[in-house]
Amino acid sequence: MAATAKSKSVGADRAATLAEHLRDALVRERLVPRFVDSYVVDHGRYGLQVHASLYKDLLALLQREALIAMCAQALDLVSKGAVPAPEKNRRPKPMTRKDATAFRRKFLAALTRQQRWNVGTALEFQSDLQLYEGILAHAATRRRGRKPFEAASHPFVDRGAFLLDSSFLENARVAASRALTSLEAVTQQITEQVFRS
Repeated sequence: MAATAKSKSVGADRAATLAEHLRDALVRERLVPRFVDSYVVDHGRYGLQVHASLYKDLLALLQREALIAMCAQALDLVSKGAVPAPEKNRRPKPMTRKDATAFRRKFLAALTRQQRWNVGTALEFQSDLQLYEGILAHAATRRRGRKPFEAASHPFVDRGAFLLDSSFLENARVAASRALTSLEAVTQQITEQVFRS
């Protein structure tokens, strides 16, 4: 019984640590501001930065979308067992559905506490996360490689591009696709670090 309690505690700790590290990396690495600023410079869309309050709101919306994308990927990596095992000779294995559900619940509860969200905001985030996961699960069945100049087929790319610059949607999609590549790399690295420790 003590071993079960200890493993549940470790799972809760990992879930909380993963949520905290993802949130902190998104802010520390300045992934969203760099994405927006590089888009503005590359395409001469300086009007996006003219009004400070609108620019701040744009960054907040894109930051939320980026956090959803990172959470969806991290939860997918953890549940499928794509994270290396702490022991060198052990292969990672997928979580059972029960364990994945428990980890997800702990992860989202920790994220809600860390972000200081109220119930409505937390439920809205969870709803959008489920939307992302559903789209990604459907897209995984028909995945093909994409060319470097093509935009990725991902909800972050579509929603981020629309929020960023709906009048030049294709340029915004390509920029959002590059930002997604950075988000995915950071998420993979953080998830592996949390599960190695």
